[in-house]
Amino acid sequence: MTEIITPPLDMSAEDYLKYADEIARFIADYLSHPEAVSVLPNIAPGSISAALPQAPPKRPESMDAILADFKSILMPGMTHWNNPGFMAYFANSSPGPGILAETLSAALNQNAMLWRTSPAATELEETVLKWMAQLLGLNEMTGVITDTASISSLLAMSAAREAIPGLNLREEGLAGRPEVPRLRIYTSEQAHSSIEKGAIALGIGQRGVRKIGVDTDFRMRPDLLESAIAEDRAAGWLPFCAVATAGTTSTTSIDPVRAIGEICRREGIWLHVDAAYGGSAAIAPEFHWVLDGCDLADSLVVNPHKWLFTPMDCSVLFVKSPSTLRRAFSLIPEYLVTHGDATNYMDWGVQLGRRFRALKLWMVIRYFGQEGLAALIREHVRLAADFAEWVDSCLEFERTAPAPLSAVCFRAVAEPDASEERIQHVNQQLMDSLNRTGEIFLSHTKLNGRYTLRVAIGNIRTTQTHADRLKALLLEHLPEALRI
Repeated sequence: MTEIITPPLDMSAEDYLKYADEIARFIADYLSHPEAVSVLPNIAPGSISAALPQAPPKRPESMDAILADFKSILMPGMTHWNNPGFMAYFANSSPGPGILAETLSAALNQNAMLWRTSPAATELEETVLKWMAQLLGLNEMTGVITDTASISSLLAMSAAREAIPGLNLREEGLAGRPEVPRLRIYTSEQAHSSIEKGAIALGIGQRGVRKIGVDTDFRMRPDLLESAIAEDRAAGWLPFCAVATAGTTSTTSIDPVRAIGEICRREGIWLHVDAAYGGSAAIAPEFHWVLDGCDLADSLVVNPHKWLFTPMDCSVLFVKSPSTLRRAFSLIPEYLVTHGDATNYMDWGVQLGRRFRALKLWMVIRYFGQEGLAALIREHVRLAADFAEWVDSCLEFERTAPAPLSAVCFRAVAEPDASEERIQHVNQQLMDSLNRTGEIFLSHTKLNGRYTLRVAIGNIRTTQTHADRLKALLLEHLPEALRI
């Protein structure tokens, strides 16, 4: 006879307090000693899944056992983005206020799809986005919080497509319509891959994305954009959207947004600005130039989970015409019909269910204030400038791009007259060697076909000590890389 198991009730208040205290102490210790763990796990692919049960448990298990497995199996497989040596990609580090906000958000379990499903979540989102607009000087724009810049840019391009007059694309779509010309999106050779992915999702395809050449500082060239638009129109394409970048992924270059925006206005093209990384810098008044020309943009994305120290994930899409964005997505079945003029954020994108992301952004902005956030950004730019000066002073290394913000592209020069293949090999060996130390995590890119290393400083816990340690490790590991 099969034994009947009584299902457990929810955790008791006493047990919750017990385990919440244990987890809080674990988190406090983890954040107090971020260098105590290797920034990169030293494991082989498949080792974590091999250590986990291959079938779900039939009987309830204790929190003691669950937390023990978390510490012994999962923690060794973490890449620690909170480690101050994490310099591979644009940082997303989580401070205490953001972590506490995530805890409250999980407990309250709000779904901010309609105003009535969470009036506080909706109105806090409206308020905190007004704050963000003021901090960044985007007062003509209205915002909505999404998960990542990939989705924010997809929504922006969807609004751009909806703004095309006369084609009725929302109802009729693109397929099987010979009267619809091929649509064209423009962006630079240095743009993030999410722009192409968005074009794929929208049915425009990769061939519908025309990549515009860049200048010697890896910024989009407006003259080439203008020529491309004229050429495409003559060939029967319909240009409808251009994407400029304020802080490219490889080099943090800032496209000349004002010049691009003036072209877009003349041509009747929607301008979207990808400021996912660089836009946050504008919170410091001396870096507001990063968003110069964005008053001409129709939409703009900035990611607080990158350089505004808000836990992953939190992206903000700003638009000048929210009615166009809503027109692209609003679809209201009878069971979701409401009355009144309150904001229903489900109309602003694909998702119906929406997490209470505004809470953590609100807490982070309040805890640090504009001056505190600006001071952190200012220090990261200073650390990057210091590292760039060090690279310039070293015979062993060369800089491969300007460093306008907090990332530096550089590489070891290898031997005199070394081939590009040899230089790439040396730099790959050097990066791999540093990453194996567990102290530092670097990444790479290619610029003009040349393999180059990237140092991206933006972790809330990274200090001069960590930047100096990186310099020492580079000099320490370079001889070995040259020998291999």
